[in-house]
Amino acid sequence: MTDSTAGAKSILLAGTSSNVGKSVLATALCRIFYQDGFRVAPFKAQNMSLNSAATPCGREIGRAQAVQAEACGIEPNEHMNPVLLKPSGPSTSQVVLQGRVYGTQSAAAYMRDAKREIWQAVVESFRFLQERFEVIVMEGAGSPVEMNLKARDIANLRAAEMADAVVYLVADIDRGGVFASVVGTLQLLTPEERARVQGIIINKFRGDPDLFKDGVTLMEAYTGVPVLGVIPFLPDLGIDEEDSLALASERYRRPAPSPDRGDAGGDELPIAMIQLPHLANFTDVDPLFLEPGVRPYFCKRPEELAGAHAIVLPGTKNTMRDLTWLRAQGWLAALESARRRGVFILAICGGYQMLGQAVHDEHHLESDVDVQAGLGWIPAVTHLAAEKRTVLVRGRLQGPYAGISVEGYEIHMGVTTFAGPHTPFAVLSEPSANQQDGVVLEAGKVIGTYLHGIFHNDAFRHAWLQGIREAAGLAEAPGAVSVRDVRTAAYDRLAAVVRKHLDMDTVYRHLQLVPRKA
Repeated sequence: MTDSTAGAKSILLAGTSSNVGKSVLATALCRIFYQDGFRVAPFKAQNMSLNSAATPCGREIGRAQAVQAEACGIEPNEHMNPVLLKPSGPSTSQVVLQGRVYGTQSAAAYMRDAKREIWQAVVESFRFLQERFEVIVMEGAGSPVEMNLKARDIANLRAAEMADAVVYLVADIDRGGVFASVVGTLQLLTPEERARVQGIIINKFRGDPDLFKDGVTLMEAYTGVPVLGVIPFLPDLGIDEEDSLALASERYRRPAPSPDRGDAGGDELPIAMIQLPHLANFTDVDPLFLEPGVRPYFCKRPEELAGAHAIVLPGTKNTMRDLTWLRAQGWLAALESARRRGVFILAICGGYQMLGQAVHDEHHLESDVDVQAGLGWIPAVTHLAAEKRTVLVRGRLQGPYAGISVEGYEIHMGVTTFAGPHTPFAVLSEPSANQQDGVVLEAGKVIGTYLHGIFHNDAFRHAWLQGIREAAGLAEAPGAVSVRDVRTAAYDRLAAVVRKHLDMDTVYRHLQLVPRKA
C-alpha cells in the first residue's frame, strides 16, 4: 500500500458510525508506536466537538488529538487537527482552521462550500506532520459512507487517499448490528476505496472474545477482509473523552443523590455538574471522577442540586443561549438557594461569565439579543468579542488558596471587566506577568475562573475538596490522586490491552515497519 522509501507511514481508523471508539483506539495505537520506538503523531482532518484544547503556541484543536499527542509523548500542535467544528447553535458551527477562528457557518452552508481553502489547509497540515514523524495515526469522523455527505467528506477516505494510508474499519459490537454495519459500510465504498481497507477491528466486546470466533469467521467470509482484533469493552479508562456523546456512557451516567430514596451521599461527597445545552470542555471535571470518596454527577433538572455539597457551572460554547435556558428552566433560583445554603460553587469560562451583572453580545455572535442579566454575584460585566483568546496559562492562586501554583488554558471569546473591588482567583505569570484571572467570594465558597483544566491541578483540587468536606462535617478523603500518574497508567494500560487483542504483527506488515523495542 505504501512506498517504503516515502515519508511517514499512515494508518487511518474509519468507523461504521460515530462513537464506535475510534479516538480511544487511535490513542492506543499512538502509545504502542511510541513504546515501540517510533516518532508518532495523531491526525484528524476534521473534528466536530465542543471539547477542545489549547496548544503551546496558542492555537485550538480537538481535545482527542491533544490526548493522543500526550500518548505519543509530544506537545500538541494545530496541524494535528486542522479543521475543528464547534457547534454554537441549533444549525451553526464555528469553524476553527489550523487553530484559529475561520468563521461561523450554518451546517447547510458548510456542506455546500467547496472547501478548497479548507482542504488545502488539511493537506498542508498533514505534510507538516509527515515531514517530522515516522508514523501518523489518522482518525476518521463519523461514518465514511454517509452518502448525502460523502462527496464533500474530507475526514475519511479522501484523507486516506491523500496520505496513502492503510485503512482499518472499526465497529462497535456493544450497540448491536455489527455484521450489518460492517458489511453495509464496505458495500457502500467504491472498489478503489474498499481496496484500501486492509482490516476490521471489532470494538467494545463484553465477555470472552473466544465466544466470537465464529463471528470472526463469518465476517471474514462475508467481507473478504481480515478481522485483526476483537477489543474488549474498557470502562473507566481515565482518558479524556472526545465529545458529548460520551455523557451517555457508564462513566458519566451517575444518578443524583436522593434523600427520598434514603440516598443522601453518606460519606461520599456529592458534586453536581450542570449539563448545559451547549456544554463545552466537560473533561474539565474528569479528575473528580477519579477521586475516592467523591460522587460527581451531571444533572439536567434544578431539583437535582438539592443533595449536592458542591456545584460546577461549566463552560459553554454559547453563554447567551445557555443563560437564557438556565433562567427559563429555574436554574438561577436553584443556584441562589444553593449559595444561601453554603454550597460550594465553582464556575468555569462561560459559567464564570454568567456570575456577573450582565453579558453583552452587541455583535450578535451568539444570539440576537444585545444584552441579558447574569446572576449578579460579582461586580463584573462580559462583552463577547469576535477575537478568541486561546492560550496556555500558569499562575498562583489568591484568597483562601493563596500560594498554590496552577496551570491550565483559556479558550473564550468574551472580555470580563470588574467595576468594583474583588479578590482574583489567580494572578498569572504566563503568558504575561501579573494578569488577574477570575474571582473568589465568601472564603472560597464561590469561585469564577477562565481556567479550563483547573481540576487537573492536584494541589488545588485536593484543597478545594477538603474544604468542602470540612464544611460538610465529613471525614478526610481516603487518599489523594495524581492526575498525571493516572493518565500515564491509563495510556499504558490501554496500549497493553489493545496490543494483546490486536494483531500488531499484521499492522506492522501493512505499514512495512519493524518495531524497534520489545
